Amino acid sequence: MKNTPPTPKEIAITKASLATQALWAGEEQSLVMGATQVPIVYSAAYGYADLDEWLDVALGRKPGHIYSRNTNPTVHAFEEKVRLLEGAEAAAGFSTGMAAISNTLFTLLSPGERIVSVKDTYGGTNKMFTEFLPLINVEVELCNTTDHAQIEAAVRRGCNVLYLETPTNPTLKVIDIARLAAVGHEMGAIVVADNTFATPINQNPLALGVDLVLHSATKFLSGHADVLGGVVCGRPELVSKIYHYREITGAMLDPMAAYLIIRGMKTLYLRVRQQNESALRIARWLQAQPAIAAVYYPGLETHVHHEIAARQMRGFGGVLSFMLGGGYEAVKRVLPRLHFAHRAANLGAVETVVGPPATTSHVECTAEERLALGIPEGLIRYSTGIENPDDLIADLAQALEAA
Repeated sequence: MKNTPPTPKEIAITKASLATQALWAGEEQSLVMGATQVPIVYSAAYGYADLDEWLDVALGRKPGHIYSRNTNPTVHAFEEKVRLLEGAEAAAGFSTGMAAISNTLFTLLSPGERIVSVKDTYGGTNKMFTEFLPLINVEVELCNTTDHAQIEAAVRRGCNVLYLETPTNPTLKVIDIARLAAVGHEMGAIVVADNTFATPINQNPLALGVDLVLHSATKFLSGHADVLGGVVCGRPELVSKIYHYREITGAMLDPMAAYLIIRGMKTLYLRVRQQNESALRIARWLQAQPAIAAVYYPGLETHVHHEIAARQMRGFGGVLSFMLGGGYEAVKRVLPRLHFAHRAANLGAVETVVGPPATTSHVECTAEERLALGIPEGLIRYSTGIENPDDLIADLAQALEAA
């Protein structure tokens, strides 16, 4: 949350375009001694000569910092940047994306309560639903991702939290955020959306009715595959509860990590714009290749929910997935031939990153569990970097000869 009233410059930033906000948002109050960049503040604690002031800061009556497990100036600048890009009132940073997700779920849900979500969320999130939340007697119902009527019916049977992810990882399914947020609120549920794949450049779930939006900042926000982080944004009364859980459990974002993500976010708009363009070109090219059994990308007119994506997204993202007709054996032949792609369990980087769900998004799941979630073993997740798309297409062409 804001430390002090906004300056005229900060007010101007809130009215600027997303491209400008990605560069300037959240930094003004952190700059010191004429510096043009946010400093990395490494201090475990912050001292106060006046005990009354110390107490006021400790109780939140005055702006300031007490202990870096709670708040930190560099982390605060990162939180402010994401908060403004998402159009949120409050934000809290975390050590990883899964820390943001797990802390949010454990804060919002108590024994005997109920959460509704979809089947093919990110693998770590799915494990929260199938393994960890049941341990505290939270009822979980996972619906078919593309069946909005089934999701609505599940919510109407009772729901404390409705958890959405769109586009989904790795099958690129799209959920109608506004439609489901409306039914969630009708039933008194808190609606949460993972916006990692879309980024705030392409989509703002808060504007579509959700209460909280989450990101793995490791991915597109950072953009350079060199740091871990997460963030949750939304209504202050909810974020403050999640922040309190985080300050006690200790999943705080490190100042150096916050600095690296801030630096990466300065090019977020440019990177995402290029990745949107490249992913769409590559998806269309792949559709015409005989070795490809299916292509999944919401920017394609043939995508089952293209109309929903076109309505709620400004761009369709830098990640696509495609299925090889030869299954996992074909995946093992094709991926080693790619020159311009890291075979790694990551996405959203400046370099193209590629891999099957078995070693990336759903490595925690068995082959049987992946099949039950609708994730075939022959699927390849392709996170487009900022390389020249002509080079990426040529690279894919020579690699697909092995299929």
